[in-house]
Amino acid sequence: MIKSELVLKIAEQNPHLYQRDVEKIVNAILDTIADALARGDRVELRGFGAFSVKKRDARTGRNPRTGESVSISEKVVPVFKTGKEMRQRLNAPASKVLKAAAAQ
Repeated sequence: MIKSELVLKIAEQNPHLYQRDVEKIVNAILDTIADALARGDRVELRGFGAFSVKKRDARTGRNPRTGESVSISEKVVPVFKTGKEMRQRLNAPASKVLKAAAAQ
């Protein structure tokens, strides 16, 4: 699902709201989460999961085409950890049946 599909779905579920207002709300939520992560804060949405940032140290990598060593600078990456309710929902018996059918 992409952001525009999310906006449409929320707008369908809330016919009293204009689609442009739903889009502003979704953008405001995502911007707020991104701003918090940029500050190094943790964002927890109970029942859904938690967003945080993790620092990756500088290291020496390798260019896969040439095999040449390349220095990779340190960076901060976003991390998402699912909440307990989300994990239970994803691992419900119905989804196990769907996974087994998809594997065949």
